[in-house]
Amino acid sequence: ADAQAAIDFLQHINYYRFSLFCLPFEDSRHQFAKGVTFEQVQAACEFDRDLRDLVTEALEALEVVELDFRTAVACHFGEQYGPFGHVAPGNFFESRRFVHAKWIGILRDDARRSSEEFVKHFKLHYDEFPDLPIWVLAETLSFGGLSRMCSGMLKRDRKVIAQRYGLQPLDWLSWLHHLTYVRNLCAHHARLWDRTWSIKPQLPAARVWQPPHLPGNNRLFATLLILNYLMAHCPTVTGYAAKWRSRVETLIDKPPEVTNAADLMGLATNWKTHPLWK
Repeated sequence: ADAQAAIDFLQHINYYRFSLFCLPFEDSRHQFAKGVTFEQVQAACEFDRDLRDLVTEALEALEVVELDFRTAVACHFGEQYGPFGHVAPGNFFESRRFVHAKWIGILRDDARRSSEEFVKHFKLHYDEFPDLPIWVLAETLSFGGLSRMCSGMLKRDRKVIAQRYGLQPLDWLSWLHHLTYVRNLCAHHARLWDRTWSIKPQLPAARVWQPPHLPGNNRLFATLLILNYLMAHCPTVTGYAAKWRSRVETLIDKPPEVTNAADLMGLATNWKTHPLWK
């Protein structure tokens, strides 16, 4: 409706990125359904931006869950193996995804580059540097680094941490891997709302995680349920979690204007009454 406004928007968002949001509005590639407007696609871009904000921006759901994971891992590992137990290869098992020497090398490089005051303080006063105590490492470790660490942890250690969340260890590990992937998508401003996940979370066997309660594990709704479930196991964020759910519902009540928006987000019928959501 406004050519100059469209030009201004494309100069801000990049045409190629915009073209990916066009896909749900097309009958076939590059052929729009009758009546589709530029503004509808623009609204989908803005819907996705707001969705990413809800999932991952400062103090939002993914950060709440990440902080809890970091603390749970640091507390258990420190109690079990001491301040520098993570430096000992014998406290892990090697796999294609986790090579202890490589992981430790990255952590030491990160410590040397860090400008955090608490890292500088440790460097100044302790001979163990560039190795950091596990409770310090918990503040500097990337979410990806945490995920790799957990993938290399011994089964007995995974079991203890997974119990905090009422999960089987392999389900918890899969969720950690999936949320790292989602976090990376958000960090690169990649679209979420209609994406089919490349790294899918493994779902528990309980009926509430299976069809028809949850259509599948490869779309947005599965991830929203996981975030809500995990926050329910973080007692100090109960009030925040309720507000977050309300904001998600408000946003999803006004989805992009395509006929199959609910399917593209993997929403179950009457999703707001799902036992793991309400």
